Amino acid sequence: MKKVLFLPLMRLQSGHHQVAEALMDMLKKHTDGITLKKIDLLSYTNGSLEKMITGSYLKWIRYAPGTYNRAYKSFFYVPPTKEHSFMWYQHIFLKKMEQLLAEEQPDLIVCTHGFPSYLLSKLKMRGKCDVPVINVYTDFFINSVWGQEGIDIHFLPSQDVKETLMRKNQISKQNMFVTGIPVHEEITKNVYKQKYNERPKILISGGNSGLGGILKLSDELKQSSHFDFLVLCGNNQKLYKEILSWDLDHIKPLPYLSSRSEMNKVYEEVDAIVSKPGGVTISEALHKRLPIFVHSVLPGQEKINLQYLKNKGLVFEIDQKESFEIQLLSILKDPKKMDSWKQSIQSYQKGIELEQPENMVELIKGILDQKTSNMQQVPVKKFKFFRIARANTL
Repeated sequence: MKKVLFLPLMRLQSGHHQVAEALMDMLKKHTDGITLKKIDLLSYTNGSLEKMITGSYLKWIRYAPGTYNRAYKSFFYVPPTKEHSFMWYQHIFLKKMEQLLAEEQPDLIVCTHGFPSYLLSKLKMRGKCDVPVINVYTDFFINSVWGQEGIDIHFLPSQDVKETLMRKNQISKQNMFVTGIPVHEEITKNVYKQKYNERPKILISGGNSGLGGILKLSDELKQSSHFDFLVLCGNNQKLYKEILSWDLDHIKPLPYLSSRSEMNKVYEEVDAIVSKPGGVTISEALHKRLPIFVHSVLPGQEKINLQYLKNKGLVFEIDQKESFEIQLLSILKDPKKMDSWKQSIQSYQKGIELEQPENMVELIKGILDQKTSNMQQVPVKKFKFFRIARANTL
């Protein structure tokens, strides 16, 4: 039986885990005879270390966002010519990665975080890993931690990233597939929003941890006379209880939703979403063709995501100095702005080459079926999955 190993990082239920789980569920549904396993390398290396890093990360972005943003840009978002300073600890994780591969004996590895990809790239270049590796990117850009050399297939968020990798990293076009940031199959795709609610309903999402400055909007939400609001509180019980205590008919808090089908129902119910620019939430909203308003941004990758999304006309950024409600109305009720946004969505989705679940599954099965483990020596265009994937874009 073939085994596929998925490698996110940290136990925190971030986009890295959500994308891994979306692909795992896709494979479970459409294939037989494949073992799927998801492992966090940090927890595998040292459980206490993982807890310390996760706790420190959450405190850092909450209490010192400016310093985190600067650190992210200088350490994880550097030019490709600059070498990372991982030498003081990378040997520990390289040994652990080798140990993990020896224990699990996978036939294919899927990385949804850059650090496992970086380690596997190093091992491949040293001849210590002959397992095919897929990078699945979970933001709208690629930070410089992701491994590139020796990586066999890339699932990319956009045509822009594809062009960048071809130009700057000389990665072969035949080894790259624009999938968008993969979303779970239960988040069904909307072609067009048929009609808006008479009193528009807005979903406010702070992410799974309930971060994102939702309470900064509290006074404006309470006084709103034009909208109804659903507020996703994630795991933030304090936020959930606070909104319940308002006891207002037009504002309803929602706890953490673990069911994708329930989340899909929420998306179907609303007319727009206010969210942080996290890769998975934005990708889901694009999939549902919901107008996206960004009110707050976590430091680091979200700031970079936001710049890309604004440049492409895919989101609207809220000015916190101006009336929240007036800004929503001025966009949602303006046919020209909405038409321009629809064109941007259409242009983005047109660039996706591999969106249908069965095509992604066929590609992964095609890799598993190959006798050779060094995909870079075999022309990918000869594989059945390549023909199916590319035919989907013609």
